[in-house]
Amino acid sequence: PPPLPPPSAMLTSRGPALCTALRRAAPGGLASFHSSARRCRAARVAVVLSGCGVYDGTEIHEASAVLVHLSRGGAEVQMYAPDVPQMHVIDHSKGQPAEAESRNVLVESARIARGKIASLAKLTTADHDAVIFPGGFGAAKNLSTFAVDGKDCKVNREVERVLKDFHKAGKPIGLCCISPVLAAKVLSGAEVTVGHEEEEGGKWPYAGTAGAIKELGAKHCVKEVTISFPAHVDTKNKVVTTPAFMCETALHHIFDGIGAMVKNVLKLTGK
Repeated sequence: PPPLPPPSAMLTSRGPALCTALRRAAPGGLASFHSSARRCRAARVAVVLSGCGVYDGTEIHEASAVLVHLSRGGAEVQMYAPDVPQMHVIDHSKGQPAEAESRNVLVESARIARGKIASLAKLTTADHDAVIFPGGFGAAKNLSTFAVDGKDCKVNREVERVLKDFHKAGKPIGLCCISPVLAAKVLSGAEVTVGHEEEEGGKWPYAGTAGAIKELGAKHCVKEVTISFPAHVDTKNKVVTTPAFMCETALHHIFDGIGAMVKNVLKLTGK
């Protein structure tokens, strides 16, 4: 068969209009067009963990859902955790404290991160386009004292710094399950959701959290877990929240709701 003509001839054969359009899109020629495409990069997202296990650390299903949806969205992910002792250790087979044990939040979080994790002290806004906090009682025990002190809680110094820095930089913050209390405490006037405000026969066992959020000065927005209404977007503060395991429901609803949160966080990065 005859050899193919060079690319420039093929483009010309398709008409001058196409060539003109390409020149306008890339005044420096096709080489500049392709180099410009290469400069587009994925969103860089920090994920902050609080240990490993729902009752004394990060809720593992939530962390996994966050990571899956970030991967699907093409994000570059780095995980962090504070290098501090856990409030206590829970024997998850019994749901009771293991009195003789003590564990480190960073060391335990490394289980979820498969070892690829850094101290929260190293997290900076310059290196990331967004930050996400999965839930689990670790957010209320290790990242803050909310589990003990409620509205009078203190937030870990590095967690507070990260939240304030990302907010000041106008970069999105995602939180799910109980972790929205962190934003409610640190970011004045933030709008968040932890789901419903009544227990409704046990469907929303932690509904009282909504009242504490209001006492912290934040606005609570009633939301569902399901895909129809799964996340609340505070566009002013760029805070995105979803109830996740605050609700007793099927796992796929939790997964989808977290997916909506992640999708909105990535959208707010503009990447």
